[in-house]
Amino acid sequence: MAINKIIPDRKDQNPAACWSIEDLFPSDAAWEEAFQACRDLPEKAAAWQGRLGESAQSLLDYLTFSENLNLQIEPLYVYALLRLDEDTAHPEHQSMHGRCVSLLVRLDSASAFEGPELTAIPEETLNGFYTQLPALEKYRRFLTKARLEREHILSQSEETLLAGVGEISRGPSDIFHSFTDADMKFPPALDSEGNEHTLTNGTYISLMESTDRALRKDAFIKFYGVYGSFRNTLAAALNAEIRKSLFFAKARKYPGVLAASLHPVEVPESVYHSLIEAVHKNLNKMYRYMELRKKLLGVDRLHMYDIYAPIVPGETSEVISFERARDEILASVQALGEDYSRVAAESFRQRWMDVYENTGKRSGGYCCGTRVHPYILLNYTDDLKSEFTLAHELGHAMHSYLSNKYQPPVYSSYVLFVAEVASTCNEALLMHHLLQNTTDKRKRAVLINYFLEQFRTTLYRQTMFAEFELETHRLAEAGETLNAQKFCEIYYKLNQLYYGELVGSGPADLEIAVEWSRIPHFYQRFYVYQYATGFSAAMALSKRILKDGEEAVRDYLAFLKGGCSADPLSLLRTAGVDLSTPKPVEDALEQFGGLIEELEELLL
Repeated sequence: MAINKIIPDRKDQNPAACWSIEDLFPSDAAWEEAFQACRDLPEKAAAWQGRLGESAQSLLDYLTFSENLNLQIEPLYVYALLRLDEDTAHPEHQSMHGRCVSLLVRLDSASAFEGPELTAIPEETLNGFYTQLPALEKYRRFLTKARLEREHILSQSEETLLAGVGEISRGPSDIFHSFTDADMKFPPALDSEGNEHTLTNGTYISLMESTDRALRKDAFIKFYGVYGSFRNTLAAALNAEIRKSLFFAKARKYPGVLAASLHPVEVPESVYHSLIEAVHKNLNKMYRYMELRKKLLGVDRLHMYDIYAPIVPGETSEVISFERARDEILASVQALGEDYSRVAAESFRQRWMDVYENTGKRSGGYCCGTRVHPYILLNYTDDLKSEFTLAHELGHAMHSYLSNKYQPPVYSSYVLFVAEVASTCNEALLMHHLLQNTTDKRKRAVLINYFLEQFRTTLYRQTMFAEFELETHRLAEAGETLNAQKFCEIYYKLNQLYYGELVGSGPADLEIAVEWSRIPHFYQRFYVYQYATGFSAAMALSKRILKDGEEAVRDYLAFLKGGCSADPLSLLRTAGVDLSTPKPVEDALEQFGGLIEELEELLL
């Protein structure tokens, strides 16, 4: 659905559609008071230096102090982040966030002794501590995991130095978000009748989903034209991010950035490479889908601005209000049991989410988990995609809620590798619910095509992003120069590989070469592959939940409640899926092929 509306200022938003940030602090002044009370925490942390191996009691007291410190700091940081993301151009909230980041850097520097001291405790001594003080058992996994990284823990002075550059290391990401969210402006896109449509990061995909090809093409050219005009600036930011990651990997004596990203979260590098290999073996299915799209659109040549367009004959983008989306999502998650459904319903009444776009608001969507309750940022646009984004982020929120409820703070934060499983499982359950509740052939085709798009954008596209990251980091590690030209060259070749010569071949779609410059997840090193692995796991888990019922739900909820109390692959095995093998990815790709066949039968 193309969007043509005025984007309101933050002050003009309906408070009922804004998140209940007052649950963290009633006002900025209250936050300021709490912040001032925390300013001496770095000094208090530093006072523990040299004491961690003194005795079992000293170690337990420090770990308890550290856990409580995090509980005190968390709401401060989350509040500052949410206030900034409400309007990224707001100077006072920029300052609040900046001061909070500075405090975190000071804390990291003051606590730099932790890693070296924990790893320095002899194994025999630590085992004796557990015997002397059984209360330490609570922290056994934490200590074991910390000590597994002993060869990557540096001396105290080196750890202090690395912690001290933490604030500087946020520079590339901060620059990217400030520039693209607050400063970058786009000209309006024109439809086939010359009408203007607001073009922003938030409206771009909705414009790409228009049935008006002239509008899609104009939006595509203007959107990437603006990004392209700043490609050197954005390339400098991305290059700085990659060089930063390389520096930290080398400093911690990892063989490369991929190892530095995966080893601490206990994920084998083979999982990453296996994903790319499995997708490469199934690119023929993507080419078949693109061929079907070309036929249904009735175009001589498929362009990149055609791949989001509706392909069901006579289809118009259905308006799906936030309230309708809420009700359908709550109906779909009843498959997860009464307790899950009750808390999910409460999330809407308690205003966990910030619903609509406003000027300066951070683009996209995310969930931020806190012990008060999770917070969800949305830019809801009354369409099917927004409904599924809501389901996705609610999945994150429920994962965070259950982890926080059933795990102590030290184990409540699940690792990134499993982060996308719960969110995508919610999407799969919503799709099943919608398909089960329609007998209309055209609507079923619309839903199946949307499901196919989830496979394309989550499993294929995110794997393409993952391969882009792998290649750019490989070149950086080899000492090669990374600039806008190189980024564009790598990205364009990958785009052709994943979509085939049918899409965007030749000079007409060269604009897509600069798409790398707008992907925020490239500032979270080696994150995006987890969308693809998580999607594959979620397909398997949702199928098991719908087939086996109560037993599968019990196993799945145990996974959601597990936090990081075990390694991620073990937690997923508990739920019923094994991502140490390529089978979940292969099964998901087989499902993708089956959906293409079903859509062909419905429409050809």
